[in-house]
This record gives sequence, structure tokens and C-alpha cells, in this order.
Amino acid sequence: MPTVLANVNDLLEKRVLEETGEYASTGGRKAKSIGINKSYCHAMGILITANHIEMVLVNFGDEIIKKDRIRLKFTAELSYCTEVAQKVKTFLEGEVAKDTLLGIGVAIPGIIDQKERIVLKSHALGIENYSLRFLEQALEIPVYFENDANAAMLAEKKQKYPNAIYLSLNHTLGGAFCIDGKLFRGQNQKAGEFGHMILVPGGRKCYCGKAGCADAYCAASVLTQDNRQSLDAFMEKIERGNEKILQTWNEYLDHLAVLISNLRMAYDMDIILGGDVGGVLSDYMIPLGEKVMAYNGFEHDVSYLKNCSYKKEASAVGAAKYFFTKHIVEL
Repeated sequence: MPTVLANVNDLLEKRVLEETGEYASTGGRKAKSIGINKSYCHAMGILITANHIEMVLVNFGDEIIKKDRIRLKFTAELSYCTEVAQKVKTFLEGEVAKDTLLGIGVAIPGIIDQKERIVLKSHALGIENYSLRFLEQALEIPVYFENDANAAMLAEKKQKYPNAIYLSLNHTLGGAFCIDGKLFRGQNQKAGEFGHMILVPGGRKCYCGKAGCADAYCAASVLTQDNRQSLDAFMEKIERGNEKILQTWNEYLDHLAVLISNLRMAYDMDIILGGDVGGVLSDYMIPLGEKVMAYNGFEHDVSYLKNCSYKKEASAVGAAKYFFTKHIVEL
């Protein structure tokens, strides 16, 4: 107990913790409630996509205190990095003291060599061996680069899901998984590329050039007709009972169930359903669960299927939260 009190007092002195109230008296002095000082520090997260950048400012309590999504077409030109840096400066203006901002996490759809600061390959952005050094210099504060699906996994609480798969059902399908609370990246930084597992041999053409990839059947683009309609519009048509849309949705859930069953058999972990589609699946877990169980004869429930914590900004939040984990280790 003396060691615990000494550590708590140390963290109170550093303002990492703060008194948040008092408990009811049990006869003696009222016990004080102590919790995280949410304003102790902040981190920013950015998600770069082909046509937008998504920005979030996160406090030490993992709360999003500001967010914005700006249309900005990606190019490999140096001017793009300068423009991103300017957008970041405008976003942060007047929000937090500079000495409380730990850094900026940048999530990118692609395979990243973190040591060399290179995007080895990104189909979504159309780049190979793209150096991130100039973007890092343009931002002028500590920067962390991460694959977008890995970043989304980092947004989840490690204490809750120490061993889990994250299925990122965005415009393209990505994935990540962690073991003992740590991201597993694989020998060549390609672990979790579930979107390019063959789901239907000889099936639909995938943007990667292969036929029958899971991405061609389970990505959000299947529902949005490659962004010709919004996902919200698609879901509204389901609620209105549009027969054609219901058939598309039913086929989508069926293919997703096959993918989920395969991943469960391979890894035997919790599976977190994230990304744009993951954000709307909470109302459809029963029909999805029934389909999954039809493909898996080894289990009698689907309690391992989990809904994501952040429905919209997971990748940006996860990239930002990296700095909190790093800072806690250094305290």
C-alpha cells in the first residue's frame, strides 16, 4: 500500500492524475476519487486517403475533442506535404498549448517501412517506395507513421482485446491483429492483408489484379457501388425494404460470414468488426451471426464477434494514441 500511495502521489504531482471527487463517508474521512487528467497531454491523428485527409485531436482520456475531414486529392508531389502541413496548422490553431501536444500520428493505406519512413506499396494511393521524410519535416513535430488498419487496431483498448483481429471494412478491406497487446506485423510488414485472401476462386476482379479476393466481396465499395452512392443511402434503402438492396446486403453478409469463419478457424481470436461497414453492423449482428454459425461447425455461439469502439475515426485516433502509450512507458 505505501508503494501504491507513493506512486499515486508522484503522478498527482506530475499532473498525470487528478482528484475527481469524493466518495460517501463510511465513518472516517471521505475517500477521494482519483482519475486520469484528460487535459494532461494531447495527440493528433491524421488519416490520408486518395481524396481526403481526416484529422482528429485526442486528449489523454482517449476522447476526440476536435475533428475535421477535408477534401484533398493525394499526389506524390512535395506540394502535397506542404499543403497537409498547412491544414494541420490551421486545425490546431488555438486548440491546445504546444507543450501538451506529444506528436502527430499519420495513418496511411499501404505497407510501411517505419524504420526507413517509406511507403513500400499502396494500391489505394498508387505509390511505391514513397519517402515520408518530407512530410515528417513539413509537420515539424514528432511524427509516427502507421498502416491504416494497424492504426485502427491501436484505437481499441489493449486491456479489453489483448489478442484480437481487426477487420477494417472501409472502401477497401484491410486488417490487423495483435498478440499479447502488441501488433503482429509479419516478416515483411504484410500481416493482416485479409482483403487479398482468395474468397471466391476465379471470382470478381480485385483492384490488385487478382480475381476472387475478399476485398471484391466484403469491402464497403461493394455496397456503395465504388462510391456512386453513400453507405448511409444504402442503409436507408435497407430500412425501406428495397428488395434489390436487401438482396445485395444479404449476399454481402454471406461472403463476410465466410471470411469471418475462415479467420476464426485460422487464428482463434476475437474478431472486431471495424471500418465504415463495421460502424453500421451493430444492428445486424444476429443475421450475421446466424450466417457465421452456418459455416462454423466447431462453435455454438459468436460471442467472439465484437463491434468497434470508434465507428468513424478509428485509424486517425489509433495513430494519435500511439503517443500516449509511448509517453506512459517513459513516465
